[in-house]
Amino acid sequence: MAETPFPTIDEAAGEAEKCIHPTDDMRRNHMNYILHERDETMYEGVRNEPESLANCIDCHVKPDENGEIASIESKEHFCNGCHQYTSVQIDCFQCHADRPQKYIKRDRQTSSLRHNLQQALANNAGVNQ
Repeated sequence: MAETPFPTIDEAAGEAEKCIHPTDDMRRNHMNYILHERDETMYEGVRNEPESLANCIDCHVKPDENGEIASIESKEHFCNGCHQYTSVQIDCFQCHADRPQKYIKRDRQTSSLRHNLQQALANNAGVNQ
């Protein structure tokens, strides 16, 4: 009997030696960790670094052989491998940076949030005039 292949998940590339949870656990439960972290941060003011989305991005989103960092719009972005495979829409990056902070260039369009904001402003230009 043939098995369904899983998408490839790259190893963490950050300073951490391994992910904070086992791979199988992360495949099944990462959204619960992220939502729990969001709720604790937003509603209780608790900021725990290990399960923050920024830490996941810092370790798992890394430059390719040309030094380019894939944005969330790219199929090469770490999150897209599984999310496209499972047909699950990613909404995290409507607010959060989709690339590690150390690689974001502040002088040009760099994140989905900035792009979305600039697009919304451009689309609404002259509406109230």
